[in-house]
Amino acid sequence: MEKITFQSIVPQVFSAHAEELHSDIWNTEVTFERGHLYLVEADSGKGKSTFCSYIVGYRHDYTGTVSFDGRDTKEFKVNDWVDMRQRHVSHLFQELRLFPELTALENVEIKNNLTHFKDRKQIVEWFDRLGIGDKLDAKIGRMSFGQQQRVAMIRALVQPFDFLLADEPISHLDDRNSAIMADIMMTEAKAQGACVIVTSIGKHMKLDYEKTLKL
Repeated sequence: MEKITFQSIVPQVFSAHAEELHSDIWNTEVTFERGHLYLVEADSGKGKSTFCSYIVGYRHDYTGTVSFDGRDTKEFKVNDWVDMRQRHVSHLFQELRLFPELTALENVEIKNNLTHFKDRKQIVEWFDRLGIGDKLDAKIGRMSFGQQQRVAMIRALVQPFDFLLADEPISHLDDRNSAIMADIMMTEAKAQGACVIVTSIGKHMKLDYEKTLKL
């Protein structure tokens, strides 16, 4: 997949005031292209999580068109979305969506077992680099939110993708760990020739963004 386009998208919650929206994304046309790096900044309540949900197909409460390579995603069937989420679009959720009763490694493996994209050696190496090599067998529910963020990032990388959507990826990380996470993420994205879209309402990864968009 090469392009994701938002055309005249207005979330239903904003529909009564569509003409008053001053946004680089809502009620205009914007395209995200494979191989490029974008930052989407927003104030709280401006629809950052909504934006992410529209890309990955979890919500469709909008007017306008979200298209992948010119195809309207509202036409997608369940199998289309399954294929997209396994092979084309990876998402690091703000709320992480990890399984608290499973270990850190099990949370990564449950996805890697679907894709068979990375071997255990690579996964363990990422855990070590992110300073959580000793947490492989720790239950996620007993780890700090910052540690969980690092596990969630690793999970997002154990699949092929054309687009990586990183929603508030470093909100609970110090500068050192956020820099390591950014390096791992961008190295993997470049290896796949992928687009990276980072979203933030404040602290964000220090990267050479090609374009910054305001929600």
